[in-house]
Amino acid sequence: MARGTTAESRTGITRRRFLTAAGAGVAGAALAPLASPWPRVSRAQGAVRLTHGKLVIGIINDQSGVYADLAGLKAVEAVKMAVEDFQKKYGQNAVGGPIEVISADHQNKPDLGSAKAQEFYDRDGASMIVGVDTSSVGLAVANVAAQKRKIHINVGAATSALTNDNCNKYTFHYAYDTVMLANGTATEVTRKIGKNWYIVYPNYAFGQDMNRSFTRAIQKAGGKVLLADATPFPNDDFSTYLIKARGMRPLLNIVGTMHAGQDLVNFVKQYNEFGLRKQGLNLAIGLLFLSDIHSLGVQAYQGTLYTTAWEWSMDRQAREWADRFLARTKVRPTFVMAGDYSATWQYLEAVRRAGTDDSEKVVAALEGYRFSDFFIRNGGIRKQDHLVVHDAYLARVKAPNEVKEPWDYVEIVSKIPAREAFLPLSQSTCKMGA
Repeated sequence: MARGTTAESRTGITRRRFLTAAGAGVAGAALAPLASPWPRVSRAQGAVRLTHGKLVIGIINDQSGVYADLAGLKAVEAVKMAVEDFQKKYGQNAVGGPIEVISADHQNKPDLGSAKAQEFYDRDGASMIVGVDTSSVGLAVANVAAQKRKIHINVGAATSALTNDNCNKYTFHYAYDTVMLANGTATEVTRKIGKNWYIVYPNYAFGQDMNRSFTRAIQKAGGKVLLADATPFPNDDFSTYLIKARGMRPLLNIVGTMHAGQDLVNFVKQYNEFGLRKQGLNLAIGLLFLSDIHSLGVQAYQGTLYTTAWEWSMDRQAREWADRFLARTKVRPTFVMAGDYSATWQYLEAVRRAGTDDSEKVVAALEGYRFSDFFIRNGGIRKQDHLVVHDAYLARVKAPNEVKEPWDYVEIVSKIPAREAFLPLSQSTCKMGA
């Protein structure tokens, strides 16, 4: 994938600063009714007092590599858009001072992501870091957040470790995780398409977690993983694994790729070139984004069932926000882009409820909070592990003759209620420190 190079991006550390002004239109958060077992959270009234006179929000993500299309600079725009809309609704002094957005490219390197997080928190005075796709980088940034006692809301990484063994008081996991993906896709595909799987996954935190989550869900649904292979990350040649899959016929039913972004695009392209579908080997995709479908076209994915947190065309509320995002960026948003907007908005609301950007008080304002907005439906932030649970969706990629407008690639098949989509609290391994 060809990308332009600038003097700034060649340094390996891309940062952009943005001091917000009021934007057009507001897609605010409508509150859902509070219900047991979630505690009731009161909304603070009065002025907000900021620690340093301004609020700094950082977004760190992949802006130049395999995940750039699913988040990248468009996700930075989503965060800026959230801030503009928030000030449009509440006024320029919505949180007691100006709001600044800064960003950096982590290049899918945990050490770089960690260094940028430390820089944002220490030098730039960031109160919150959002985004952070790539699970290994997400875990690194979460560790920094815990050390610095500053908030991190992770939207882009899938690993469930963020709210299990690697949970901490200052990190929240938004949008999705590997358990949600497996509970939908692995279960549905095993029950309706085939029971014998060959899993191919990238050999880092995300892929390893996907392999574990999908294997558990497949087995629970009555299926079997015949073989699981790890691949280099990133990777552009999957021929070895596809040849191996062909040799596992006729016992094998499902080739399950746990890759994402450009790695997934490469895998699917080569799967089709090998003609495996015509040979009776169905494709299952663990994590699929709108940008992936756009890259190859619906014909490469048609009929594929997958689990998603959100799609731009799922209802009027989603479409209205996506229309504004399209006008701003010239693309339809992935669910990570939409999630970055939503997470930023909810953080700003929490600052207003807390009356300050002090981390301890904002954490308390987030914990146990229930809400619905254009992105999250029936959402709640679990106090015990900081997982944001919400409804998820089983989706299907349309055939070419079903596409009615640009970017119209997906049909929502069914809703997965929040209580079924995510890991039950009783199974969480999180031990939240003080």
